[in-house]
Amino acid sequence: MKKVKLIAVLLLLTLGLAACTSAPNSSAEHTPPEELLSGVIDSDREGNPITLPSSIQSIMTLGPSNTEILVALGFADLIIAACDNSANVPGLPADIPLLSMLVPDGERIIDLNPDIIFATSMSRAGGDDPFKLVRDVGICVVYIPSSSSIAEIKDDIRFLAAVMGVESRGDELVTEMEQEIERIAALGSAVAEKKRVYFEIAAAPFMYSFGTGVFLHEMIELIGAVNIFAEHESWIFVPDESVLEADPDVILTVVNYIEDPVAEIKARPGWESMTAVQENAVFYIDTDASNRPSHNIVRALREMIAAVYPELR
Repeated sequence: MKKVKLIAVLLLLTLGLAACTSAPNSSAEHTPPEELLSGVIDSDREGNPITLPSSIQSIMTLGPSNTEILVALGFADLIIAACDNSANVPGLPADIPLLSMLVPDGERIIDLNPDIIFATSMSRAGGDDPFKLVRDVGICVVYIPSSSSIAEIKDDIRFLAAVMGVESRGDELVTEMEQEIERIAALGSAVAEKKRVYFEIAAAPFMYSFGTGVFLHEMIELIGAVNIFAEHESWIFVPDESVLEADPDVILTVVNYIEDPVAEIKARPGWESMTAVQENAVFYIDTDASNRPSHNIVRALREMIAAVYPELR
């Protein structure tokens, strides 16, 4: 059971002084953007009270989606440290310190002395606030929960842009994202016979997928397909027999910790009779683009529609 829980946690990362010394909101829910962006920003995306620095010249970003958004907004040159999960983000400065996102080193962070830290709620998955020491010395920590919907991702972008004082660039990034989503959704809406999709997050023997309440579910619907686990909610452990019984038309996988996840799926005992396997409709979707809640989900969306409906490319 410990191994199963560890896999689940790791895969679902895939997802200041005074006010900033307040304890973080353990509910990890997004504060509505209209409350965050109506004038002065005095709380983060979790609703925790914060006091932003008067000037932001150095940033620490712990959470790859935060990193991707900040780079896209034009602040790569201000990033002095990031999490190790952000190492492959294009545009991130070379040779900066890379820290653990799940176990942040408070003393190391204080030595680096960033003006602001953009953190993910996954950093305190154990329940305690790992940034208490950091906040106590006056460094502003801004928590951004892992978004579960496309709407929340867009709000994250706008929020980060507002914190950094570039609201117009944030609006541009959201507009670019919306335009591509609308283009693909138009293609998906024209599909007459919707294919049924199994989307695998973790491989056998501990298979994970998702139901509603996950932005990947929205993406399956946008391309004009059907999630075989749509009757479930959020992230789910998947018994082997559930997939066999559903007999999906297409299988998508984002597993990147085994050498050939597509071949592994096709070789599973009993799966050779499945429609998706028989029709060679098993495809790999970029892990980072699909698992990180940032504007880059549109890349995964393009890969998904090309895999499920190649005639619509």
